[in-house]
Amino acid sequence: MKQTEIEIKELKGHLAQMWSLVEQQVRKSFDAVVAFDKDLAHEIISREKSVNAQELVVDHHCENFIALFNPVAVDLRFVLSLLKINNNLERIGDFAESIALFTAHHQQRVIAPELLKQLQLKKMFETVLKMMEQARTALAKEDSRLASRVLGLDDVVDLIHRDAVPVLAAYINGHPDETIEVMGIHNVVRRVERMGDRLSNIAEDIVFYVDAKELRHTAYTQLPKEEK
Repeated sequence: MKQTEIEIKELKGHLAQMWSLVEQQVRKSFDAVVAFDKDLAHEIISREKSVNAQELVVDHHCENFIALFNPVAVDLRFVLSLLKINNNLERIGDFAESIALFTAHHQQRVIAPELLKQLQLKKMFETVLKMMEQARTALAKEDSRLASRVLGLDDVVDLIHRDAVPVLAAYINGHPDETIEVMGIHNVVRRVERMGDRLSNIAEDIVFYVDAKELRHTAYTQLPKEEK
C-alpha cells in the first residue's frame, strides 16, 4: 500500500470519528428537547468540546497531507472535500448544542403532545439523521448518486420548517402565556432546518470529490430523476 493510501485511510478514520460524535449530538438533542431533559442537555453541551477538538484533528491531518504529498486530481479533491465536510459537521454540532442550550435554560414543561405532532419535529429529526446516514454511506462507497439523493431529503426538512410557522402562530393565539417558549421552539425547528442545509453542502462536496462536478449554486432538479 502506498504511503498516500495509508494517509487517506487514516484521514477517513478521523473523519468517521467526527461523524459519529456529531450524529450522537443530533440524536441526543432531539431526546433532550422533546422531554426537556436538562441533564441530557448539559451532557450535549459538555460534549461539544470533543466535537471542536476532533474538528481540529481532522483539519490538522488534512493540512499535513497537502503539505507532505502535494496531491493532485482525485486526491486533491478528496482532501479539499474532507476539509469542507469536517467544517459542515462542526456546524451541525453547533446547532445541536444550540438546541441543548435552549433546553437547559428554559423553564419549560414537556412540549404539548398536540403541538409536537403538528410540528412534525420527530419526522424532521429523523429525516436529518437519514441524510447523515446516506451521506456517510455515499462517502464511504464513493457513490455520487446516493449523495445526490440527500438533496431531495433536504426538501422534506425545508417543507416541515415552512409549515411550522403557521402552526406555531396558531398555538400562540390559543396559548398567549407560552409565547416566549413557543418562539424558542421555533428556533429549535430553525436549527434542525440548518442541519439539513449543512448536510446538503456535504452531499455536494461528496459529488465534487467523486465526479469532479460542482453542484453548488446548481439546482439539484437538473439531475436525473433517479438521483433526487
